[in-house]
Amino acid sequence: MRQFTSLTWIYKPVGTLLGLSLAGAPSAHADFIADSKGSLEARNYYFNRDFRQTGARDKAEEWAQGFLLRLESGYTAGTVGFGLDALGMAGFKLDSGGGTAGTNLLPADLSGGSQDRYGELGLTAKVRVSNSTLKVGTLQIKDPVVSSNDTRLLPATFKGGLASVQEIDRLKLTGGQFTQINVVDSTDYQDMSANRIGGNSDKFQFAGADYQFLPNLTAQYRYGKLQDIYQQNYLGFVHTLDLGAGQSLKSDVRYSRSTEDGNFRNLDNQAFGALFTYGFAGHALGLGYQRMSGDDPFPYISRSDPYLVNFVQIGDFANIDERSWQARYDYNFASLGVPGLTFMTRYISGDNVQRAAPGEGKEWERNTDIAYVVQDGTLKGLGFKWRNASVRSNFGNDLDENRLIVSYTMTLW
Repeated sequence: MRQFTSLTWIYKPVGTLLGLSLAGAPSAHADFIADSKGSLEARNYYFNRDFRQTGARDKAEEWAQGFLLRLESGYTAGTVGFGLDALGMAGFKLDSGGGTAGTNLLPADLSGGSQDRYGELGLTAKVRVSNSTLKVGTLQIKDPVVSSNDTRLLPATFKGGLASVQEIDRLKLTGGQFTQINVVDSTDYQDMSANRIGGNSDKFQFAGADYQFLPNLTAQYRYGKLQDIYQQNYLGFVHTLDLGAGQSLKSDVRYSRSTEDGNFRNLDNQAFGALFTYGFAGHALGLGYQRMSGDDPFPYISRSDPYLVNFVQIGDFANIDERSWQARYDYNFASLGVPGLTFMTRYISGDNVQRAAPGEGKEWERNTDIAYVVQDGTLKGLGFKWRNASVRSNFGNDLDENRLIVSYTMTLW
């Protein structure tokens, strides 16, 4: 197994701070320990992708077992509280061979296959003052301008700092700086680049606010910058309208404006997206629209998740000038007396894409998810999910894909 990532540059100063705080506050030990929690998640993941276009390889297919150990301390007592979290991850190959590697479940080896096993350890120091926190170290994040990928065996992480300030009612301020990314099929941190654009950067900075104007209306603003590559302004609104009789209409509207940063090259993209979802009696019907404008595709950190309404299982529909529409249907079988069973299907169609060959670029993707989580008994919390996707394009890959995921999280304390 490869060596776990070293974060002694975090551990030593944090250990000193914690030791001083515990020594000075008799009740601190109780808060630090009593508020702690730990869990162990097991993921069994089968991934199969068939390539349907002429001249492509036949398939990528692998099966692997992953484990995620999450340990979170409480905070020491006092006006300023200190804490320490740990994330341990390990992945093991169960089946891969015959040229079927390349699913991103496992790190590649030197022969073109996959490594038998891999693992890493990440530490996060944290400080709390009132209702505000600062975390430094290994971080996972879901944010409009930067989001960790968690669609494979083990999640991606960033190295850096993240602040959250909630001192004013209904207002949350967020900001941070990341220096490197560890992608889903690696144990090594690396510099960041921009998807479809390239470049190389060791600094991503962002800041912004969420404000809840009404109990059912929230607005978000973010500014993000991948140093020397791009900068981005994001504005979004989420509104839920209660229509009575168990009915609702959710509106999710997003707009981003992206330009170059530094002397990388001229960059111009505007991305608009909106998704409207009507819910009633366990059903949810969604309609979405996404439009790219400008001279470039939508920029985001490579191997991370873009915050786009039409970013789905495989595609992001974020090519130059692309227009795309989405139709989605969800059903929760709890309405039929089967809690824990859910179903989702959606279809996304994109056109008006600039491509190298003459003519208009077009693509479509169809997704289906079926999931079940055991609700009680000895196996309570055991989850099963089947994810199916098909993609067809006149400028990219034609794919059929299946993912089978079995997961279980055990609470340690």
